[in-house]
Amino acid sequence: LQVDLWQPSSPFHIVEGMVTDVRIPQNMSRSLLPYLQQANIQYTILISDLQKAIENQTGLRSYRNRRSLSGYNYEVYHSLEEIQGWMHHLNKTHSDLVHMFSVGKSYEGRPLFVLKLGKRSQPYKKAVWIDCGIHAREWIGPAFCQWFVKEALQTYQTDPAMRKMLTQLYFYIMPVFNVDGYHFSWTNDRFWRKTRSKNTRFRCHGVDANRNWKVKWCDEGASFHPCDDTYCGPFPESEPEVKAVAHFLRKHRKQIKAYLSFHAYAQMLLYPYSYKYATIPNFSCVESAAYNAVNALQSAYGIRYRYGPASSTLYVSSGSSMDWAYKNGIPYAFAFELRDTGHFGFLLPETLIKPTCTETMLAVKNITLHLLKKCH
Repeated sequence: LQVDLWQPSSPFHIVEGMVTDVRIPQNMSRSLLPYLQQANIQYTILISDLQKAIENQTGLRSYRNRRSLSGYNYEVYHSLEEIQGWMHHLNKTHSDLVHMFSVGKSYEGRPLFVLKLGKRSQPYKKAVWIDCGIHAREWIGPAFCQWFVKEALQTYQTDPAMRKMLTQLYFYIMPVFNVDGYHFSWTNDRFWRKTRSKNTRFRCHGVDANRNWKVKWCDEGASFHPCDDTYCGPFPESEPEVKAVAHFLRKHRKQIKAYLSFHAYAQMLLYPYSYKYATIPNFSCVESAAYNAVNALQSAYGIRYRYGPASSTLYVSSGSSMDWAYKNGIPYAFAFELRDTGHFGFLLPETLIKPTCTETMLAVKNITLHLLKKCH
C-alpha cells in the first residue's frame, strides 16, 4: 500500500503511539481501513473527499483586480504568476521601501525573486532573511510572506514598532523559494512537495529542498532514494534554488542576523539543531526569543504553538536550511510550522489565511524586536 505521508514527512520518524496523517487513493480505503481495524489501530477520516476539497479551494475564482495594492486580495492563495506580478508591482509603486532582485534561476529557468524591504536610512544595516514555500504544497507559507510585506508597507507610517524595524533593519523576503514545485502544485499535483529537477535513472522528479543543504547532508531523516519525498538529492546544493540562496546568504552572512523559514503544518516554532540532539551555544537567547514569540502569537486567537529544538520537538532531519543558516553564522535561525495540526493539513482554507497570518505576524515582530535588543 503506497500512501502519501503528510505528517511526519518520512516513515523513519514513525514511532509507536504517534499520530500520523496519510493521504490514500479512494480505491485503497477498502483494503486499508479493514487492515487498520484488524491491527487495532485507531483512525479518523479527516477529509473524506480530497478532490472535492481541492476544487472548492481553487476551482471557482472570480476575476481579481490585480492592478492596485489595495485591490490585491491577501486572503486568497495566489499562483506563482500572480505573486511575481505583485512583486513587480510593489517594486514600481513602493521604490522608497522595496527593491526587487533575483538571486538566480530555478531548475526550469524561472527567476528566484527576493524583495529587499527597508528604509535606506544608514549605509550599513543588519538584516533578517525570510523565506516561504521551500515545500511546494505548503501554500500558507507564501501567503504569509505576502502578508508580511503588506503589513510592513501599510503600517510603516502608523506603527512605531514597524517603523523601527524598517528603519533599523533590512528584510530579505523570498515569497516562493521552490518556484517550480509551487507552480506544479497549482497545475498538476496539489500535494507536490519537492523541486522539479529530473533524475534520469529513476524517472522520478524532484529533491526535498529542505534536505539538500550542506549540513550533515543525507544523514538521519533524509532519503537516498530519488522517488522519496525526503530525497536529499545527488549531492549537497544540487538544486539550483538551494545553491542560489546559499550563495546569497554566504555572501551576506555578516549582515544577516536572523533566518526565518515558513512551513506547514504542525503549529510549532523550531530552532536548531535539527540534525542532532544537542544544545546550541546561544541557547538562552534563542530560547527566550522563541518563548516570547509563541506567547505573542497565542495572544491573538489562543492558538498554542509548541517550541523548542527541531530534533526533539518535531523530529531529527539532516540537511535543513535552518541548521545550515545557523552553522554559517546566523545567530537566530527559526523554522515556523504554521497552522493547523492536521484537520485540514495542507488544505488550510482561505478563510484561515487572515487569522494565521495575523498571529504569525505578532511572533515575527516579537523575534525582530528581540534581535534589536542585543542578546547573543
